[in-house]
Amino acid sequence: MKVPGRMTARRLIRWKKKARKISVLTCYDFTMARLLDRARVPVILVGDSLGQVVLGYDSTLPVTLDEMILHTRAVARAKPWGMIVTDMPFLTFQVSAEKALEAAGRIVAEGRCDAVKIEGGERSVPAIRRIVEAGIPVMGHLGLTPQSILALGGYRVQGRKKAEREVLKRDAERLQDGGCFAIVLEAIPATLAGEITAMLKIPTIGIGAGPLCDGQVLVLHDMLGLFTEFEPRFVRRFMEGAVLVEKALREYVEAVEKGRFPGPEHSFEIDD
Repeated sequence: MKVPGRMTARRLIRWKKKARKISVLTCYDFTMARLLDRARVPVILVGDSLGQVVLGYDSTLPVTLDEMILHTRAVARAKPWGMIVTDMPFLTFQVSAEKALEAAGRIVAEGRCDAVKIEGGERSVPAIRRIVEAGIPVMGHLGLTPQSILALGGYRVQGRKKAEREVLKRDAERLQDGGCFAIVLEAIPATLAGEITAMLKIPTIGIGAGPLCDGQVLVLHDMLGLFTEFEPRFVRRFMEGAVLVEKALREYVEAVEKGRFPGPEHSFEIDD
């Protein structure tokens, strides 16, 4: 039986045409990337959400380009079947199209990913065009864009008002015309997400955008119930990971304190 090659941007567009749903999860390290690969996750997003769930920052804004490259390289070493997409962090694409290309080039060359993701609508199009022209696939991101939380006034649903909805539709078309192969739609009304999905030829990946998108993305630590600082309405925990891990940790501490670990089966002896 012929084994299909790795996931690509073109294949994702074909999946949309076939109405095949696209699963996306974030990932930041080698071990979890191996597990995502075994589960055949088609798109692995090295998200700047690592700032909160891995590095302990209050937002995604402090995440640096070097940090994104470091974690991307770790994920890439797992050699997954799924396509690796890396977030371009704050101020790596907003200054100029040339600086955006330089940053994207570093992410791909040093991180060994397959594509980059850029937040924002029409204002981000010049950077997107420049990067795509250089041969690097770009995923867009509209709606609630975490790098813009200061301007947005926090983590709030976008597109509830008619004027906002028209801007988001226009921006989605601009991103498609600019060369994006897919667009993340975050925290927007489900009906609006459905309208945008229907009018685009490229896939939409929803997060807090309802069931009408072409695919869905969640932060891995949220989906596994490992990150418990807050739980957005749109998150579904597929397991209570924090509870299970804490139980194992307590059992380990107890086993060490009471001398039940290590045992003979965990020890070595001399030969003579």
